[in-house]
Order: sequence, then structure tokens, then C-alpha cells
Amino acid sequence: MAIQTVAETAKEARDRIRSNIWRGVTSGVAPGYVQANLAILPKEMAFDFLLFCQRNPKPCPLLEVIEPGGIEPALTTPGADIRTDAAGYRVYENGELTAEIDTLDGYWRDDLVSFLLGCSFSFEAAMVDAGIPLRHQEQGKNVAMYITNIPTAPAGVFSGPMVVSMRPIKREQVVRAVQVTSRFPATHGAPIHIGSPTDIGIHDLANPDFGDPIDVLPGEDPVFWACGVTPQAVALNCKPPLMITHAPGKMFITDQRDADYAV
Repeated sequence: MAIQTVAETAKEARDRIRSNIWRGVTSGVAPGYVQANLAILPKEMAFDFLLFCQRNPKPCPLLEVIEPGGIEPALTTPGADIRTDAAGYRVYENGELTAEIDTLDGYWRDDLVSFLLGCSFSFEAAMVDAGIPLRHQEQGKNVAMYITNIPTAPAGVFSGPMVVSMRPIKREQVVRAVQVTSRFPATHGAPIHIGSPTDIGIHDLANPDFGDPIDVLPGEDPVFWACGVTPQAVALNCKPPLMITHAPGKMFITDQRDADYAV
């Protein structure tokens, strides 16, 4: 079944999430609004992670930082609650995924600093408007995401491989896909790789590290964008005592409009 684009405001989507009426993959939900990846860390690790984002703007384009203990992303989404309004969360402790949860009740601490990072779901509406089909939406799946052999630039305690998302694009539309997405650098921008997956360390497209497998049909190229799930690969690599993230594909939907971040 295809994912239905839900023509609602970001606040309406967050209200459904907060009320536990709906919690699913947010691709196609509230089209036109900027979606965000989430990384939450103890205060003593926050500067290192901020530096990591500055050194790695493709996978970690920074939208907002919430001060220690703060729950409201006041710059991008006034009135929202970072503890309840993402569609899903993951908890990593010492490099191990220990929980996948709906809210952060029971995990919240006054020393936690929250980072909102741009998400490629934000430019998908522009791709659809440009006539570029998105198979994961058509098939009702999450986008496919892979850990690559592309290293990120280390910062403090943080280092590790870049994660990418993959979308099959008809060969004659690849140039247009690059043009459309390059207008949105705050949500990963243009692809980082087109074509052979093995060139970036991906040996089996049918087995993504996150998300769902998406078929690449004859006449299509796999096109790879930097992905905000990269901090989760970094957590597995660096083993911080605690890192809370969004669940892959289940984003925090901000009140910002895609068009406001276009260049």
C-alpha cells in the first residue's frame, strides 16, 4: 500500500503523535514542513557533538540546539515537546541499542542537550512536484539507509562512518533529482554518490542497515544522500554512555517550511 501524503500542518501531525493516535514513518506526512533528525546527549558531550555537526554538515545539518534540560525547540517549533513529539525514539547506552520507545518518559534528565538535524524527507515534496517518483512512498515503506565506508570528520569523542539514504531514480531524471535536492542544503542537499553501491562500501542493497529494502529496477540508478541517522552509527562506533535519537524514518516535524530553507 502506498504511503499517503497527509495534507495537514506540522502541529496537527505532532498532536496526533503526542496523543498516540498515530506513530509511523513520517515520509509524506505534513508535506512542505521541514522534518528533523534528533540526537540527545548529556551536557558534558554536547560541545564535542556540536563540533562534530559543524565539521560534517552534509550528514548533520544543524537546525537547532536546545539548552540542557530544555524540552521546547523554541526557534523552529515553539510550544512543541521534544520528549513526546517525535514519531519514535531510540536509546543507545555504551554503544548498544537498549530501547525503542514512543516517548522519553523515564529517560529524561535535566542535563540532556537536544540537537535537531535536517532530514531528507523535507525535500521529497519538491522531488514529487518535479515529477520524480519515490518508490518507498509508493510501496508504503521506510527509505533504505546504509552504513558506508565514507569516514566522517572526527570531533572530540565522536567519529565513525557516514550513513546514506538511497532512492532509485530513473536514469533520465537523475540530473533533475540533483538539481532539485541541491536547493536544500539544510536538509542534506545534493546526493553524495550516484551508481555503484560498492564504491561506498555497500555490498547488498537488499539488506539495508536501517529502514526497508527498496528495489532498483532496470533503467534506474541508486542515488545516495547523506543521512541524519549518521549519529546512530557514530553511537555504535564511539559508545557514549547515553545517546537518544529518533527511530529511523520517524522524525520530528518542525513548524518551518521547506521553502524557507531553499537556496
